[in-house]
Amino acid sequence: MRRIKRRGWFVSILMTSILIVMNLPVQSVFAVMVGTETVLVNNQDRQNVRESVRVFLDRKDIQSLLSAGGIDPGEAKKRVDSLSDAEVRQIADKIEQLPAGRSFSGTLVYLAIIALLVLLITEMLGYTDIV
Repeated sequence: MRRIKRRGWFVSILMTSILIVMNLPVQSVFAVMVGTETVLVNNQDRQNVRESVRVFLDRKDIQSLLSAGGIDPGEAKKRVDSLSDAEVRQIADKIEQLPAGRSFSGTLVYLAIIALLVLLITEMLGYTDIV
């Protein structure tokens, strides 16, 4: 009789444990087919981003800045190649946000043209008295 009680106790603990584990919440996963075009476009996009960073590092002015900072340009390219896709995308986004490097003289030319246009319009309307 004792053996049956011991086995019954063991079986009841085992079954209770199994039922508890079976009733734990389970997260459902829904699979969706990914088209070949999506995979190819994403792969091409990743390659384009890496290539744009490589082109940026190939510029002579960037290489001179890296060398001035004590960084070997070849080593910088190797490190970019070892970065993950997300890190390369982040770097490429920062490069795209940098100012284009317009010169101050170009800005002065635009301001002079605008000033001449304003003077011409005011003269045509008769607001100025330029002889």
